[in-house]
Amino acid sequence: MAHKRIVVTGTGPVTPVGVGKEPYWSALLAGTSGVTRVDFPNHDMEKFRTKIGARVKDFVFHDHLELHKGDRFLSKASQFAVVAAKLALEDAGFTLSLREDMEGRHVIDDVDPFKIGAVMGIGAEDFEIIEEQYRTLLQHGPRRVSPFALPHVYTSSVVSNVTERFGIRGGTFVTSSACASASHAMATAYTRLQEGPEELMVTGGADACVTPFTFAGFMALRAMSTRNDEPHKASRPFDLNRDGFVMGEGAGVLILEELDHALRRNAPIYAELAGYGMTADAHHIAEPEPNARSLAQAIQRALDMAGVGPEQVDYINPHGTSTKLNDVTETRAIKQALGEYAYTIPISSTKSMTGHLIGAAGAVEAIATVLTMQRGTIHPTINYEVPDPDCDLDYVPEGSREKEVNVALSISAGFGGVNCVLLFKTFEP
Repeated sequence: MAHKRIVVTGTGPVTPVGVGKEPYWSALLAGTSGVTRVDFPNHDMEKFRTKIGARVKDFVFHDHLELHKGDRFLSKASQFAVVAAKLALEDAGFTLSLREDMEGRHVIDDVDPFKIGAVMGIGAEDFEIIEEQYRTLLQHGPRRVSPFALPHVYTSSVVSNVTERFGIRGGTFVTSSACASASHAMATAYTRLQEGPEELMVTGGADACVTPFTFAGFMALRAMSTRNDEPHKASRPFDLNRDGFVMGEGAGVLILEELDHALRRNAPIYAELAGYGMTADAHHIAEPEPNARSLAQAIQRALDMAGVGPEQVDYINPHGTSTKLNDVTETRAIKQALGEYAYTIPISSTKSMTGHLIGAAGAVEAIATVLTMQRGTIHPTINYEVPDPDCDLDYVPEGSREKEVNVALSISAGFGGVNCVLLFKTFEP
């Protein structure tokens, strides 16, 4: 089978610092933090060690899409995913026409619905539905549980809501691998375009984990920041005084397209997805492998697949969570894989501003990566104030930086030791 070239033709970010490509990008360049205090109704916030998170602000689903009778059952993660998909499809130059036979749903004009598929990542089930309905079960009994609750807490419901809304009929499924879910989805979509009948894939990830249960769980692990008095300074990847990640929410969708199909319709092309690498730490359910061997191997596999040497890498968008263990391990992996060149490569963490979007993280960071390549500007890592001797690379702390970027890596490393690295190249005909 002949190798196909796969390009990114559309982007759709729904994030705590901006919804849509331009608001998102402007916020990243300005170093804007999306972290604020949070409140959980029916819960005493004084019992939570962490009282901050990064929520999508002023998000109203029907500001972006027409009303449909099933919308009241959509989880937040599905709402984010559907809006992100719409933004990405429109950004890729597609016209979305309302279907007269099904109110509020669209068709993608001039595309065979069986030639477009969808692979979405989600790290957790829709906990706001689970928590609400379980409370109803305990308080009022099983007859009061909604018949729509169970279908909408399946992890596959996120991608099913996207395909239903836009009439997508090709290969459709989810990947769920914690914080690497979206990156695994994009790598899987790439493979589907190589091997399957689809010419176009809607891919990325979504999550909405700013809920009492997820906060309680990560608090028990002591993984989240407790810098409650300075929310905007809480996410500080690679900084010596980091004390944990900040939970975020949102979605990111990219349109991956077989090159010939993209050229036939004169589509905008952000970059070429030229390679990826996947590995497992096989070490611990919640801690990265200290010697970073497996993550370094994932980076090496992405380079090998793309036929790129370490000296050609111009930029890295890291996992960069702001936890004590991840940032040191990731720095170690980059140095192992790239050798002396690691010290010359700018590295900037999107999570310093958006917080950690879990299943959506890899997608919103891939969007930041391809925008960096298209526009020749690298966003900063904010809150990097005190260098950590174990994190001694160039993390772009001083503000955005102008630089031509032709080869870039986007790194994801999830709980349980699941690693996925994407390599993007500037498109050349």
